[in-house]
Amino acid sequence: MGLLASSNIKQILKEKGTTMRLDIITKEDLQQFKAELFTELKEIIGQKKETGDRQWLKSAEVREMLTISAGTLQNLRINGTLPFQKIGGSLYYNRSVIEKIMKGGANEQ
Repeated sequence: MGLLASSNIKQILKEKGTTMRLDIITKEDLQQFKAELFTELKEIIGQKKETGDRQWLKSAEVREMLTISAGTLQNLRINGTLPFQKIGGSLYYNRSVIEKIMKGGANEQ
């Protein structure tokens, strides 16, 4: 909007008794907003990656939690020690069952 058009709008609004504030957003304002938005998104994503509150864990998370190899995890599945659910191509394990097994209460499932 040109300077002339802007002053015409201000004049019309002034005549009608309306006040208007014209805010200008600069490129720097947008860059600052972008940086703040990315920072907040990274924090949110980082929080979701933590497995502390999720009920269902993937194989890699279980292996890390139990400090076992993929082969050992497979043996636990095969012999029925660790129940799992297969959804699509991914295997999921119930956190509470894993915690019971870690405490030595595998028979209490």
